[in-house]
Parts: sequence; structure tokens; C-alpha cells
Amino acid sequence: MSVRRSITLATLTATGLLTACGTSDPATDLAAPKGHKDAGVNIGPDQDRIRGKKVAAAADLVPEAIRKRGTLRIGASADASPPLGFYATDDKTRIGSEIDIATLIADTLGLKPQFEEVSWENLFVGLDSSKFDAVLSNVTVTEERKEKYDFATYRLDNIAFEAKKGSGWKVKEPADVAGKTISVSSGTNQEKILVEWSEENVKAGREPVDIKYFQKDTDYYLALQSGRIDAHLGPSPTAAYHVATAGQSEIIGQLSGAGGDLQGKIAATTKKDSGLVKAYAAAIDHIVQDGSYGKVLGRWGLGGEAVETSEINPPGLPKTKS
Repeated sequence: MSVRRSITLATLTATGLLTACGTSDPATDLAAPKGHKDAGVNIGPDQDRIRGKKVAAAADLVPEAIRKRGTLRIGASADASPPLGFYATDDKTRIGSEIDIATLIADTLGLKPQFEEVSWENLFVGLDSSKFDAVLSNVTVTEERKEKYDFATYRLDNIAFEAKKGSGWKVKEPADVAGKTISVSSGTNQEKILVEWSEENVKAGREPVDIKYFQKDTDYYLALQSGRIDAHLGPSPTAAYHVATAGQSEIIGQLSGAGGDLQGKIAATTKKDSGLVKAYAAAIDHIVQDGSYGKVLGRWGLGGEAVETSEINPPGLPKTKS
């Protein structure tokens, strides 16, 4: 018989780490090790998800062809990245903050959400081919992506270096990662920032970063615990989840997902000139104002990443200098 497990939000809040982010054996489960208390967010298949209602002013902004179809085709990453998107205790039901927010947006637009989970790179392939109307999967606004896609922001973007507990190591600038072995997911803004930091170290006469690539959080987490990597750079919410639930790692540094002095933004992403970005922004503004958005972020411990309004195509992570 399956055992219902949950995230300990009290721990997440106390650590301050989320102010930036198959039923398994508890003895070996990385997300809920032996001794983890069942208190917090429901991660079972019966989510009792917060739902919204159609708002005509926002729904009228949706292109007629999509209104007639009645569905909003949403791409989401198939990777397990709690609390953003992952599988419930039945190993089948997809849950997380991104799914909750996407559902609220679809509800507000009077459309039925239709999700499809694919690999990270195929999210953009799906947008390019018009297979997806939107992607809500922790996508950061970047200047390069703005050439092909439109964005309506719905969350702040912060990233974090996660290391084995007791590492005695802090990261604030490129020099702090010189000569270190650090993993990252390919094709992400985290990779871009880490590569730039490594190049900066080389120009300054320091050792480069030995960059390793893992697409699944379980793989990098095992590598971290076995000492094959010194740290992993990824979304703050995911790192904080690991820290709070497994108790074997720690956050050693945080920065904006846009790097430098620019605050990164996470956004609902659509193909450029699809005619949908204004509808998404209007829907996001509505759920912010009616309080449902805040309830979703609060439920997943992401209240510190809330936005007050949705921005369309704001300044993003700069292009790599040639």
C-alpha cells in the first residue's frame, strides 16, 4: 500500500532557501529519506488543485482558432524537479507549482489545459512547430530566446549552487568556482552563466570549471553524495527542496538567473507573434489580483519568488559576448 508523503514547508521557510525557489522506499528515497516527517504539501495523486474561472477580458485576447478548439496545449519538462514539476506518489500523476500555475492560466482563459511532458530541448521544438501553445517549465527570459519567442513573466528566477553538507565552501563570484567540478543541465541559463564564469577564470589566469552535465536531478544528487562533483548549479527551488527533505546537502551560493545585476524572470513562453502573449499576461495579472496565484506559490514554498504583475518580453539574460 502506498504511503502519502509531503514536503516540509516549515523547514523550507525556516532555511530561507525558497525565498529566492512510484511510491518508493523511504529508506532509499532521495526526496524523503528515513525519518522524514509527513507534514506539509500533499504530493499524492489527489491534488485538490486550486482552480480558476473564465475571465472574459482575458479570454477575448486568445486567437479565435484556439478559442474554437477549446484547449490550451502546454509543454512541460518530463524531468523530475520538485517542487516545480515532478511525479506524485503514484509515479503517474504530474504535480508541482508549474502545473498549478499553467492550469490557473488556462482556466482564466476559458480553455482546458492539455499537458505534454517532453525533454527540455523538445519544449522549444514543440513551440517552433506550433505543437505547443505555451511552455511553462521554469523558462528564463533571455535576449537570445526573445528573438524566437514571446514571454509573459510569472515568477522571479534565482539559481543556487548546491554542495554536500559541511563542505565549508561558499560561492559569490567566478573565482570561487575555479578548478571545481560542477554539474549543470545542458541548454539552460545556468549552463550559460557557468560557462561564462569558467571563461572569466581562464582570462584571469585561474583554472577553468570542470563542467559535468546531468539532466535528471537524481543523477546529479547521487554524483554529489559520492563526491564525483563538488557542486551542482540549478534552480533555487529544486536545490532548496533537496536540502530540506534529504538533509544531506546545503546551499553555498545564490544569484539571479539572469546573472550580473539583472533580476532573472521566469515566463510563460509562446512562439513569437502567436498572438497569445497578451492573453497570458492578462491571465497572470488576474490570478495575482484574485489571490489564487499567491496561494499556489505559498503552497509550494515559493512566495519569495512572486511577481506583482506580468511583464511582456522584459530585459533578459544578455547574449554571450563573441
